[in-house]
Amino acid sequence: MRSAILISGAGGALGSALVAHFAKFGVVVAAGRGVAQSELDVAHGAGRVLAAPLELGVAAAWRELLDRLKNEGFALDGAVLAAGGWRGGTALADTPDDVWSGMLAVNLETARVSLQALLPGMVERGRGSVVVIGSSAAVRPWESAKAAAYAASKAGALALVQASAAEVLANGVRVNALLPSTIDTPANRSAMPKADFSRWVTPASIAEVAGFLLSDAARDVSGAALPVYGRVGV
Repeated sequence: MRSAILISGAGGALGSALVAHFAKFGVVVAAGRGVAQSELDVAHGAGRVLAAPLELGVAAAWRELLDRLKNEGFALDGAVLAAGGWRGGTALADTPDDVWSGMLAVNLETARVSLQALLPGMVERGRGSVVVIGSSAAVRPWESAKAAAYAASKAGALALVQASAAEVLANGVRVNALLPSTIDTPANRSAMPKADFSRWVTPASIAEVAGFLLSDAARDVSGAALPVYGRVGV
């Protein structure tokens, strides 16, 4: 079986940067909405990146993808779960039910379903590493006034990472979280045009740290919540 790295949320700004980074070193599976094989072939060369358009919160879609990869001779030895999102912020008392449930779905539920899909195969093979892209809001919720739904969803994802890491550590599988501050993406620049972008963390920087966590150099690191704050301070 050939080894491959999966990137979820591959159609987003961060996901695209992660795909570009890992495609330099081996086969990448680009999972999520908005991924097209023809575009990936142009960007990275034919056969370097495999498109996997799927709903990340649907277990059946994951089973179909994993069956496909197995049939094509690939084993996922690493994954970076970069799917997530923001659906607006208001005071908790004013947060509509659909915003609350939507934030939990995109930031916590997708992580749960993805981990449930990926970890059994890694445990069976006795190797594997997963990095979940979280947020500094998970450990600094006081900075998320009027964004409690976002902070709660990211804190839940971090708890999921650390609990699942303990479950699979003895099987040679590692699970870690990266907690970036504001990421320098076009969407964030548009939303905060007066901010000092030079203080934000870049997608390229996140990709390099994720690469370290997936590598054998981090073989003794699991259950970590690693801050990637750029120049915003601690």
